[in-house]
Amino acid sequence: MRIGLVGVGRIGAFHASTLQGLPAVDQVVVADADPSRAETVAKELGLGFAPDVASLLASDLDGFVIAAATGAHAELIAAGVAAGVPTFCEKPVALDLAETQRVVELVEAGGVPVHIGFQRRFDAGYQAARAAVESGELGFVHHIRANTNDAFPPHREYIPQSGGFFRDCSVHDFDIIRYVTGREVVSVYATGANRGEAFFGEAGDVDSAAALLTLDDGTFAIVSGTRYNAAGHDVRMELQGSLGSIAVGLDEHTALRSAEPGVNFPPGPPHLTFMDRFQPAYVAELTAFTEVAAGTRDVPCTVRDALAAFRIADACELSRHENRVVTVSA
Repeated sequence: MRIGLVGVGRIGAFHASTLQGLPAVDQVVVADADPSRAETVAKELGLGFAPDVASLLASDLDGFVIAAATGAHAELIAAGVAAGVPTFCEKPVALDLAETQRVVELVEAGGVPVHIGFQRRFDAGYQAARAAVESGELGFVHHIRANTNDAFPPHREYIPQSGGFFRDCSVHDFDIIRYVTGREVVSVYATGANRGEAFFGEAGDVDSAAALLTLDDGTFAIVSGTRYNAAGHDVRMELQGSLGSIAVGLDEHTALRSAEPGVNFPPGPPHLTFMDRFQPAYVAELTAFTEVAAGTRDVPCTVRDALAAFRIADACELSRHENRVVTVSA
C-alpha cells in the first residue's frame, strides 16, 4: 500500500514514521507547503518525496493523510475526494461551522471515505469505558468528568490559527464523550480565563477553560482543561454510575500525586506530550485507516462525527463570550 502524507511538522513527521512501520504500508510519500522541509524529512526517514500536493495525489496513492496546518484541512479534504483517494485528516475539518458543514456535504456527496483523526477512540481505556457503558455494568451514568491538561503551552504563532481552546483542545473531550456514552450533548455552559502568557488573550483565546455539558439523557459532563499543567500531560475521564464507576487514564503515568500520607501513587514518570500518552492509539488509528483505504473497514470516525464535536465546541465558545447556557444545534 502506498500512502501519501501532506504536512511534515511535529504530528506529520510522527504520523509518517508510524505509517512506515505498519505491515500494510509499502511506501510513504510526503509533501509540505515548504517542499525543502518535506524533502529533508523524507531523507531522514527514508520516505518518498513529492514537490507539491498535486504531484502527490497524482502518484497512484492508496491513501492520503492530511497533517497540514488547520486552515488547509478543508481544501485538502476536497482535493483528496476529487482525486478519489481514501483520506485521513487530523481534526478539525475546518476552522468554522459553516465551512465544516460544507465539507461534510462535499464528502457525503463524493462517496470517497474520509476518516477524521480523533485518536482517543482507539485508546484501550476509552474503549473499555465504552464497553462498560454499553454492557450496563455501570447502571445509569449520572456524571462524567473529562480533562485535557497540557504540560506546557504551544508556541504563540499557533494560537491565532488554532480556533480557540474549546475547538482545538476540548473538542477531543467532546468527541470522546459522544463515543463512550453514545449520547448527544444538548446544552452547554462554559467559561475560561487567561492567567498565563498574554498572547492567548491577545488572540481572543484562553489558556484554561471549563464547561458543564448536559447530555440528552440527563447525564452531566464536566469538561476542563489547561495549557499549564507542569506535572505532565494529563488526559483522563471518570464515569460515575448508579451501579459502579470507572476511570480512564488513571495509571502509573498519571500526572497527579496523592496528598494522603503514605500513599505513593502514581509511582511512574508522567506523560509529557499527547504523542507519548496516546502512542498506541495513534498506531491503532492509522492501522484502521489502512483498512478503510483497503475497503475492508467502514470509516470509524466520520466528518459528521467531527461536525457534532465542533458544534459542541462552537456552543462553548459562544457561552464563554455571552456568559449563558447555549443550546447545541442539531
